[in-house]
Amino acid sequence: MSKSYDVVIAGGGAAGFFTAINIAEANSKLKIAILERSKDVLQKVRVSGGGRCNVTHACFVPDELVKFYPRGEKELRGPFNRFCSGDTIEWFEKRGVELKIEDDGRMFPVTDSSQTIIDCFLEATKRLGIHILTGESIQSLYKSDSHWKIDTQNQTYIAQSLVMATGSSTKMWDILAAIGHTIVEPVPSLFTFNIKDPRIKDLMGVSAQASVKVKGTRLEATGPLLITHWGMSGPGILRLSAWGARELATKNYQFTLIVNWLDDMDAENCETQLKSIKQENAKKAVGKKSPFAFPNRLWESLVTASGIDPETRWADLSKKQIDALTQQLTNAHFQVNGKSTFKEEFVTAGGISLKEVNFKTMESKVFPNLYFAGEILDIDAITGGFNFQNAWTGGYIAAQSIAGTL
Repeated sequence: MSKSYDVVIAGGGAAGFFTAINIAEANSKLKIAILERSKDVLQKVRVSGGGRCNVTHACFVPDELVKFYPRGEKELRGPFNRFCSGDTIEWFEKRGVELKIEDDGRMFPVTDSSQTIIDCFLEATKRLGIHILTGESIQSLYKSDSHWKIDTQNQTYIAQSLVMATGSSTKMWDILAAIGHTIVEPVPSLFTFNIKDPRIKDLMGVSAQASVKVKGTRLEATGPLLITHWGMSGPGILRLSAWGARELATKNYQFTLIVNWLDDMDAENCETQLKSIKQENAKKAVGKKSPFAFPNRLWESLVTASGIDPETRWADLSKKQIDALTQQLTNAHFQVNGKSTFKEEFVTAGGISLKEVNFKTMESKVFPNLYFAGEILDIDAITGGFNFQNAWTGGYIAAQSIAGTL
């Protein structure tokens, strides 16, 4: 015996709940169900931002916001003009959730707890009569002339409209590919680099503003670089991994990373500055204090890597040693051998081909009454609340389309 709904939403995560709530609020007559394969809903919301839930980012101009998306920049411009970060803030405030902006632009609930967002969603679905059905793993989809047939391991569901908000589920991509959608092959995005190198061996926790690039490519990024016990992380590295997701996958994550510890200072200016420091600090030991805006421990390591005894006086540095130090500061080569997932916030590049989606409605161009929201699409962003903003925007637009057409 099948169960019938006006709308079935596959996926009990951020995008799924946001879509369901907005549909129900726009059209209270519709019967809506959320199908979630696991026993718990909103799991990624719970762990986001270290358990605080990085809801969005304080970037309120659509043309600026799209620049944080390695995949989806062009397609999201229109949607962000309809529902942007400011709309997200207002949406949550209307439902009793106040957000705050941190120094780096990330936005969190003032409670600093993801449970606040989860409670907001669960209360709304209860108030609106939305059915939340857990332990329902979709096995197949079938489109007839009039409706969608959704088979789980337990039940058959019939729906007029189907919203796919299943995130980076390989199984769901396979099911959608089987009925005729194109899947852009998924690869990891947002990862850290595994590097074993004596220069950073005992510097875990040290960070510096640096520019990084991948040798032999056009991939480069700037931002804080954090040395970890397995290699390098931090915003600069994550940015590089996001924009280089596909290219680095083809290299099997084996490549040479070039680091400029002085950010945008070139070798020539660095050498000039070192010569000036040499004159001003002639009698002082080279390795004693970093003359640049990064920690002493990193400075001493780079001095040693340049073949200079840290106790050597500045006055005694040879031209060859200054050249070597310049190279270590502005053009340091590190061999990357593999990657590590960034915290629990695993993000994937890949998914439903953007060419097969109408971004005015978030409806499939292949099947009528099939909609997409969130990371199931070939859209991803760097950290900072941007992936959630994509979920809110897509969910809102899909909801308005569905509420108006059924």
